[in-house]
Amino acid sequence: MQLSYWELKNWFTQVDYTIVGSGIVGLHCALALREKFPAAKILVLEKGILPQGASTKNAGFACFGSISEIISDLKTHTEEEVIELVEKRVKGLQLLRKNLGDAVIDYKPYGGYELFLKKDEAFFEHCLQKIPFINAILKPLFHAEVFEKQVDRFGFQNIFDYLIFNPFEGQIDTGNMMQALLKKAISNDILILNQQEVTTFQDLNDKVEVVTNGFTFTTKKLLFATNGFASELTQNQVQPARAQVLITKPIENLDIKGAFHLDQGYYYFRNIGDRILFGGGRNLDFEGETTTDLSQTKIIQDALEQLLKDVILPNTNFEIEHRWSGIMGVGNHKNPIVKQLSNNVYCGVRMGGMGVAIGSLIGKELADLV
Repeated sequence: MQLSYWELKNWFTQVDYTIVGSGIVGLHCALALREKFPAAKILVLEKGILPQGASTKNAGFACFGSISEIISDLKTHTEEEVIELVEKRVKGLQLLRKNLGDAVIDYKPYGGYELFLKKDEAFFEHCLQKIPFINAILKPLFHAEVFEKQVDRFGFQNIFDYLIFNPFEGQIDTGNMMQALLKKAISNDILILNQQEVTTFQDLNDKVEVVTNGFTFTTKKLLFATNGFASELTQNQVQPARAQVLITKPIENLDIKGAFHLDQGYYYFRNIGDRILFGGGRNLDFEGETTTDLSQTKIIQDALEQLLKDVILPNTNFEIEHRWSGIMGVGNHKNPIVKQLSNNVYCGVRMGGMGVAIGSLIGKELADLV
């Protein structure tokens, strides 16, 4: 692409910070850099029309982890690491709400619930037994009991009569959140270019040469906030994990409100007004869902519909209005990777499916590195 003199002068000359990825992490990083360096030229490059990974495609859960997820994390992480992860998620959500405002992101504190299928009796009993212990280790963070057993009042079927509830989770409007972040970035003189994919880069010690699908330019610092796409350029231990989602048409007299977790967190659903958004199922095909392909598969979409019929909306007529997929970044550890890669190159990646919760905090931590 041949750029004009004006394009080169205004967008690609004397660039101080270039951020790859315009999602939650990338934009929070850009805003934190603007706060630190009021006169800096900050450029954000995004390969999609909108943020390509999960920032505009997630379910809008303001959550820090269901009890089964926390119990699962304790098998592969130390108790201190798990507490630190939960604390990061809680602080990240607080930062997101503070930065944008609850009214703007349509935050609703409906609480979080975990359902247990009848076939999972042993696991259900295990989670119930662990409630006192999990509450004890989380009490310093929340100063209250987090999890409790509650009778199912939503009319679900083929599950145990009790759900595990916590009052500290909520839901947000993902579209409103990202639109507000983009507006805030633009109003802070942050340049955002879409459909620009970084193909290679070279740290030249005093600057970084960046090659995109259209042109080449230099920047003083290069920061990657590409999460599930991170391994393509940063060689980090991040695996893409596709999350397939569907949403129903409006359902008359829908009486389901909250953020719901099912089957050890591999499924999740919530109401959006009088609709049900339902996603997950990658545990049905881990290998197939380790991909950056944004399409859907029959095996998972059929499973989502069957669970809607058998568990979530029994005896209720519903129609699917829309389906989509997002790409998360996961790995063998739940901790995000925030580090310096070379003299002038940095990354903040691997949100572990918790981008809404920790994305704002990781963006700030990424900016703090420079």
